[in-house]
Amino acid sequence: MRTWWLLALVHMAVIFVFSAQSGEGVGIPAPWDKLAHALEYALLGFLLARATGSWRAAWVIAALYGASDEIHQAFVPMRSAGLDDWLADLSGAFVGACLGAGRWPKRAHRHHNSARS
Repeated sequence: MRTWWLLALVHMAVIFVFSAQSGEGVGIPAPWDKLAHALEYALLGFLLARATGSWRAAWVIAALYGASDEIHQAFVPMRSAGLDDWLADLSGAFVGACLGAGRWPKRAHRHHNSARS
């Protein structure tokens, strides 16, 4: 489990380093930038799920990290923070966390038996 934490922390550091780069020449055209956000956070969600053993905990940690990353980018020259980027982060983190935990969240199913006359 320690290895998964180490991998998750290294990936978070990589995200931070790339986020700290000035926006000059970094721009990825839409919608590819949203795909890039989703993929990088899918990997983070996966790693965190393996580390924590819980898709929910992994998703919450990735969501909070994604929010802090967007705030961080607001202070980097020629970068901007965006709710749309954070939503892409959340989506990717959810998928990665579920895959990393080895399951999708179960929906409650109601079985209604009709009364027989």
